[in-house]
Order: sequence, then C-alpha cells, then structure tokens
Amino acid sequence: MNIQDYKYKIELHAHTKPVSGCSSIRPERMVEIIKELGCDAVVITNHCRTGSDKNFAEHYLNDYRRTKEAGEKCGVNVILGMELYASGDDRLIYGIDEEFVKNTVEMPEESYREIYKKLKNDKNFFAIAHPFRGSWRDLEDDCIDAIEVFNLHPGHNSKVGLAARYAKTHDIKRVICGSDLHDEPHQGMALLRTKTLPKDSFELAEILKSGDYLFDISGNIVIPYNFQGEL
Repeated sequence: MNIQDYKYKIELHAHTKPVSGCSSIRPERMVEIIKELGCDAVVITNHCRTGSDKNFAEHYLNDYRRTKEAGEKCGVNVILGMELYASGDDRLIYGIDEEFVKNTVEMPEESYREIYKKLKNDKNFFAIAHPFRGSWRDLEDDCIDAIEVFNLHPGHNSKVGLAARYAKTHDIKRVICGSDLHDEPHQGMALLRTKTLPKDSFELAEILKSGDYLFDISGNIVIPYNFQGEL
C-alpha cells in the first residue's frame, strides 16, 4: 500500500451555525477553515430530527447552500450530509440530496428502527455517531451500516476505544471517523483519506461502502480493521 495514493482529505462530520446552535462556525468560515487545513472536502452534517416544522428543511438547506457556494469560490468540495437524532441516538447519513432532507424533516417521530426501514436505500449510508458517550449498551446492529469509532470532539468523552472494540467484536462491516467540528481550533482532529475525491454525497457513500480509505488522526495514519484496499 502506498499511503500517498490516499491523497484526498475529507472532514466527514462538521456543524455550521445557525442550523446547529451548538456550533460557533458560520458557513463561510467553515470553508476557510477546511481550506487552511489543506483539506479537499467537508460534509455538512448539521443536527436534524423528524417531526420538525417543514420550514426547518429550508433553514437546514440554507446553511448547506451557503457553505457550498463559498466552497466553489475557493476550491473546497462541500457535501450534503445529516446528523439525525432518533430514539436517543445520533445517526450520520450520507448518500442524500435535498429532497431526502425535506422528506426526513416532515416524517412523524418514530422509533429509529422504523425510520431506518423507511429511509434506507441502496444509495445511502447510515453510521451511528459517538455511540458510547452515554452508558454502554448493545446497538441495533441490523439498522446501521457503520460505527463512528473515532469521534474526536474534544469537549466529549466519546469512548473511542469501546466504540472500536464493539465494531470489531460485533463484526460491523464499516467504521468511520470524524472531528465532530463545532468550534475552532478543533478542526482536523479526524479526517478520512481517500484515493478519489467524491463530487457529491452519493459518491461519498459509495467510497464508504467500499472500505477503501484510511483515517488521518491529526496527521497520524490509521488503517481501519476492515480496510478493503491493497496492503
């Protein structure tokens, strides 16, 4: 394996203000931060939940569009994602478009299992975010495509060792990483390294499904346990 082949750097988990009220980074500044890091792409995974007012979808998409417009001006690829709260857990969803956001927001509040059954398709990719920030418990393994084993938000103990061990012992097919970026200077804590640069959320989902990627943990390269590239 030639690590240099994995030349593209992607932030998979980032939040912008005002949609994610817990973030202090506005869309235009998010792109500047990513550019300064030498990253090629950022996925905007703002907080969302079903049962919201339909106007929330437009509010949600406005942050994404602003970030994307700023990215186009400086050569940063901005990708649409989502962090969906349901049944007490946060799920990162990739392989989506604006219509998916609108449909999800307007769904009634239900159990996560029911939501997954209705939303899951062959184009998207569901990962449970920071699953063990709270207490230990078994996850709904048949309703996830991956576990975010490295969530490096410095303000939370995401128990990354427990998450990584759970993924391995439960034979979860894929694992991912993310900085869970809300505030400066916490950028670049955990990036995905890929051979190709996805142009949109659907291409990103295909890369995640393939398992052919590395983790860049603040400049330290980590090979996921279920790596599918050439060693």
